Amino acid sequence: MSDTKAISKRDFLRKSVLTGAGAVGATALATPYVKAQAPIKWRLQTYAGPALADHVCKPGVEAFNKAAHGEMEIEMYTADQLVPQGELFRAVQSGTLDAAQSDDDSAAAPVDVKVFGAYFPLASRYSLDVPALWHWHGLKEIWEEAYAEIPGVTWLSSGAWDPCNFGTTKPIKSIDDLKGLRVYTFPTGGQFLSRFGVVPVTLPYEDVEVALQTGELDGVCWCGITEMHTVGWANALKYFLTNPLSGAWAGSYFVNTDKWKAVPEHLQTLFMMAIDTSHYYRQHWYWAGEAKYRNEGKLELTTVPADQWKQVEDEATKFWDEIASQSPRSAKVVEIIKKYNESMVKAGAPYRYS
Repeated sequence: MSDTKAISKRDFLRKSVLTGAGAVGATALATPYVKAQAPIKWRLQTYAGPALADHVCKPGVEAFNKAAHGEMEIEMYTADQLVPQGELFRAVQSGTLDAAQSDDDSAAAPVDVKVFGAYFPLASRYSLDVPALWHWHGLKEIWEEAYAEIPGVTWLSSGAWDPCNFGTTKPIKSIDDLKGLRVYTFPTGGQFLSRFGVVPVTLPYEDVEVALQTGELDGVCWCGITEMHTVGWANALKYFLTNPLSGAWAGSYFVNTDKWKAVPEHLQTLFMMAIDTSHYYRQHWYWAGEAKYRNEGKLELTTVPADQWKQVEDEATKFWDEIASQSPRSAKVVEIIKKYNESMVKAGAPYRYS
């Protein structure tokens, strides 16, 4: 074999390698553009109206969309925008929605533990009680077990919102003042408060302020004072009762199971981080607002004496026992809540003050 031919072969191999490397480089450069052409699109509806959603849901969604870098985009919709609140869970199950942010109770989740979503009467004192119960006292595993029995929906995470207090057009200064009050509240809250003569009223969320103005409602027992101001209800209210029905709302994120499984693992991880971002933002936003709006004085603060309010607290424990009798799993949740509160009382300040 001549040197000329050998050199030609070497040149050929060298040129082939260079050409191949160039082709690989071109493909690598083109890859981001291919991904950007077809992002995964999701529709998420929150329980919250537009003004409130800016704080309880939007920060997490915006953080996710930014960090997903074009691979996935979540479109956020507010209360009743695509489906009524009472049909929210079924909409996720059917695939009409890809995800939802709500409490189990008002979304009509078909599980026995839904009664513990939103505000389970007097179960918590502070917003940190909720993540403590879920992450460190076993409620997370119970929720995973409960929702594993429901086809089509995957429960992802629960977090805390604001406390639940009465905002009213009439002052509440004693237990007797609750009798006959027409109040907008959540399902389980209405069931409990009716024991004290409260008349629960069901209305679309966006109709509440007008109903307060016209006298159709005497008040709300749906949120804390931060939310009353944020959504405009404080404009139609006059009084705020400082005795809480509960120290924190417990809300969750739900996703359609098939849609969730189709999301790459790194985006699933990113979505869970965005949920945690949402949980954290609410913790400090609500906490700061509860003090701020009480001090501003737009609503007159009233308080039922502690000896009278103890009647509500005692009735709550009876209510817990009734709920516990509904299923073995409900009984397990009630037992965890009881033991948790006992441990907080035993721990003393700042966990519980006498």
